[in-house]
This record gives sequence, C-alpha cells and structure tokens, in this order.
Amino acid sequence: MTPHLRLFIRALAQLVLLAALSSVSAQKPELKLSTPEGMKAELALAPCKNEARLAAVKTLFGEMGATESNSTVEKFKTAENFVIRKQGSSSETIVVGAHYDKVSEGCGAIDNWTGIVAVANILSSVKEIPLQKTVLFVAFGNEEKGLFGSRAMVGAIDKNQTGQFCAMINIDSLGLAEPQVLDNTSSRKLIRLAEDLAKEMKMPFDHASDPGADADSSSFVAKKIPALTIHGLNEDWQSILHSKNDQVSRVNPFNFYLGYRFALALLVRIDSSACAAYR
Repeated sequence: MTPHLRLFIRALAQLVLLAALSSVSAQKPELKLSTPEGMKAELALAPCKNEARLAAVKTLFGEMGATESNSTVEKFKTAENFVIRKQGSSSETIVVGAHYDKVSEGCGAIDNWTGIVAVANILSSVKEIPLQKTVLFVAFGNEEKGLFGSRAMVGAIDKNQTGQFCAMINIDSLGLAEPQVLDNTSSRKLIRLAEDLAKEMKMPFDHASDPGADADSSSFVAKKIPALTIHGLNEDWQSILHSKNDQVSRVNPFNFYLGYRFALALLVRIDSSACAAYR
C-alpha cells in the first residue's frame, strides 16, 4: 500500500467516524459542539512556562463561559484549583477535571494542555443547556508533584456530602492515539460505561493499565467517588511526556478531538443517570 493510499484511507475513516459522532449528537441537538479547527488554535496557545499556566487557564475558560459569578480559585496549602460551577436542577454533582501544571521540561502540550482545552470546550458545549446535575469544571494544580490539587479538593468534601458526588471524569494527555481509559486509576462501572458508549458511538476505544502511573481520578476513587481517567497515549509516550518533546506539534488533532467528544458524551450520559448508578 502506498503512503498516499494510506492517507486517503485514514481520511475516509475519519469522515465516517465524524458522521457517526454527529448522529449520536443529534440525540441532544442543543449541545454546542466545538470544531476541530477551533480547538487546534486553542492547543497552539499552550504556555511553556509553569508560572503562566493558571492565568492562561483563566483566560481560556473565560472565553468558554466562566464568569466572576460562577468561577473561583480555590487556594490550598499545596495547590490552587480553578473551579467553574454550572448549577443543575439538583445538588447531585459531577466533576470534570484536568490538571494545568507541567514538569520543567517541554511545553506540557500533551500533558496536560490537551486536558485543559478539552474541559474548557466541554464547558462551552453544555453552558446553555439545562442539566440534571450540578457540574464542577476543575483545573487542578500541582498534579505533577503528587496529585496535590485533586487531593486537596477531595479532602475538603465533607463525609456526609460524599454521596452527592455521582462521578468524576478526568482528562489527562490526549492526542497521541485514540481515547483510552487508564484502568488502574478508574472505577469498574465507569470503565464499563466507557466501553458501552464507545460501541454506541462507533469509535475506536481501548484500555491501558500502568501500575506505576497515577492521575487525579485516583484521589476521588480513594474517597469512594466513582471516577475514571481518559487519555490518548501510544507506545511512544515515554519518549514524549515529561521531556522536551512534549510540544503542540506532537498532538494529533483528530485523536484529540475524539477525546473531547468522548468525554462530553460521558458527561451527558452520567447526567441522565441515577447518581448511584456507577457506585
């Protein structure tokens, strides 16, 4: 097979998949879907300096619907989290999050500006529609130093309120491959939901398990709150993440867009489910 033919087949497969995704979205037509082109431009804004990340997060989320009245910076001793609250018709809560900090090397484009851009666009997609559950969109700080932001948030949840937290969707490092679930940081019933939803959306899906890796979803699982991490890593990830190679040029825009659409679909499905469905 020639390189040109491979590219043609790949482009055709992408068009077919986008058509399938559109048919799923038609079930909830009021969703405001982002475009691959717009998200590609937002990815290009990835700040390469850690001290610029939080300000860039505030700017991006502001463009997507965060206001002074619905957002706050939660300051803890170990981290600062930026939180946007979309009130639902109940106090039952879903958390959709991604960490914004990076290691010293590279631009942290994949790890984890991709997650931040995805969460911001999910906010934009649902900001104008009524939801059954309240959603907290969270940009976590100091994940790279030990999940400090998510641990601080979970630690602040009163024991009597834990049952109101229905699920947590964590997005970390999209764009090298199609969306996958990091099994060792995810709850079993949410993993099953992800499998079933991917089949329904007719999109590629896979599992990964790395006992040496951790993610912000682990903080919620430890609190007995159902959670899962969506990533998009391939076999080359160890030569890219946490290195000078973590640059925007490494992000595959189509695979990244699939991650956003998949996480959005998970949020919509969980919102329409009973809060205890995935415990």
